[in-house]
Amino acid sequence: MITRALKSLQRDGVVTSVQGAGWRVVRGGDDVRPLVERMRAVFAEDALAAGDAFPSEAELCARFGRSRTAVRSALAELEGAGLLERAPGKPRLVRALPDQQTGS
Repeated sequence: MITRALKSLQRDGVVTSVQGAGWRVVRGGDDVRPLVERMRAVFAEDALAAGDAFPSEAELCARFGRSRTAVRSALAELEGAGLLERAPGKPRLVRALPDQQTGS
């Protein structure tokens, strides 16, 4: 019964399902794209170039209102895609820019 109610609210745009986190209320203007996609947009929004420092985990948590665990997971995905590199004790650096046509 609860699942049906949540699905109905989702169809009405009131809530959204967040993989691994459950459900959250969608407020007017909320960006409902997955966190990793929103973080890919940071490259263009912040006019980053190869070799630039990527925002810190704390900055990203504040910017997107998400937990450090969620931010770390998205960062790991960006690192795996070859977009970021990380050295111990140093900030993450932009290794490559996402290809806007393919979204990689």
